[in-house]
Order: sequence, then C-alpha cells, then structure tokens
Amino acid sequence: MGKGKPFLEVLASAIHEDFRFPFLELFAFLYMLGAFALANFSVSLYSQVSTNEAVAYVVTTSLIGFSLLFFLILVFKNIAYGLGSELEKGIIQTYFSYPLKRWAILTAKLLSGIGVSLLLFLGIQISAFYILAPDIVSTQLSTIMLTYAANLSFPLIISGIILLLTLQLGRGGIGLVVGIMLYLGMSIASQIALLVAQATESALGVQIISMFSPNYALQYHYRALVGASSSLWNPTLSETMLYIGGSYAIVAALFILGYIYFSRRLNL
Repeated sequence: MGKGKPFLEVLASAIHEDFRFPFLELFAFLYMLGAFALANFSVSLYSQVSTNEAVAYVVTTSLIGFSLLFFLILVFKNIAYGLGSELEKGIIQTYFSYPLKRWAILTAKLLSGIGVSLLLFLGIQISAFYILAPDIVSTQLSTIMLTYAANLSFPLIISGIILLLTLQLGRGGIGLVVGIMLYLGMSIASQIALLVAQATESALGVQIISMFSPNYALQYHYRALVGASSSLWNPTLSETMLYIGGSYAIVAALFILGYIYFSRRLNL
C-alpha cells in the first residue's frame, strides 16, 4: 500500500503532462469524427465479400482507418516528445527520488503515453461501432476484436522502436522522425509487396510484411479487398493467428528491451 501512492502520483503526473488541454479533447473529437463521419458502410463494401465474418472485417477496417492515424500521432507525441523531453531536461531524475523501482516509473509513463491513448481509441471506436452497426457487434465481436488486434500491432512495434531510440539518445526528435519514416515505409513496402505478389503469383513478400503488419494476413484470410476469387494466398485462421501472435512477440521483445535499458543502463 505504501508503494501504491507514489506510483499513482507518477502516473497522475504523466497523464497530466501527456494530456494537458487541449490534447485529450482534440483527439477524442478526432476519434469520433473518424468513427461517425468517415467510416464507410456503403453497399459496395458488402459486395466484395461473402461471409458474415468477412463483412465484419471489412466494416471494422473502414472504421479503423482514419482514426488509427491520430492514434499514432498521439502515441508518438507522448513517447518521443513527452518522455524524450523529460530525459533531455533531466526531469525524469525527479521520479527517481520516489520509493519506486525504475521499471515501475517506466510502467507509469507507458500507461499514460500508450495505455490511456489505447483505451480512448478503443472506447470511442467500439462505442461508435455499436451505435452504427449493433447487429454486427453483437454477432461478430470476436472478428471485430481480432481485426483491431491485427491493425494495432504495427503501430505498437513502431512505438517500441521509438521508445528504444528515445532512451538511447536521451531525446525524442530522432525517434519521432524514425517512427514516421517506418510508418510511411511500411505503407509503401506493403503496396509494392502486393503488386509484386500479383505479378509473380508468389505471396512471399506479403507473408514477410504480415509478420510485422498481420492485417494483411487477415485480409487474405477473409478474401477482403484483394479479390474474393484470389487463390494467391489463403491462410487459415490458425495461420493468421500465428502472424498476429508473432507480431505481438516482436512488440513484447522491444518493450522488454526498453525496460532493461531503462532499469540498468540509463544514466542521467
């Protein structure tokens, strides 16, 4: 109980810095805008797929697309600018005076920087989804959550890389630039991989991309947006789950390395 209060104080301080006005209100508005105004529920989407699971996947993907960019911006800002600024200015040393292990301090910072952002993103998305399409949510919740998991893994991989760079360099500017370049690079690489796969009739490139961004494996599994008659690659649900699990194993490895560096090698 004695250590709980210092942890909550660090967490409250981190949340106050990461979400000082108007960040929380602005991003909540942008998430709602993406969910209610820009989600695509057109009939043409349904015509591309033939199963209820595929319909749920396509609708969920359309709901995620615009809002995911703002989630990335918020998380990148919290890690690169928030944590990086505290490291550069030496503010983090103040937290070292608390009766807490270093790993607990980093946990509080990550709960604020990523955890709160993720809860805000998922809370607004799922609530909006239920309002817009309650029948899909009630019957295909597992497919919806699987689609969110597949779409969020790569942003979390980039977040882990940004965390490592920020801790190593003691500032967040370079980490932020690298994160943006990785995100744009994956978008370009995935499109090239899809084109090459169609031209060569080999799914190897897409399979490699799916190790880091498993949404592509899920896309091929449901035969959504890549042609319902495509026989290029037909991963089973079990295979798709392996890609999703593998991507989160990468996420876990990156953050474990971040914890090790913060706890043992970070010198201020």
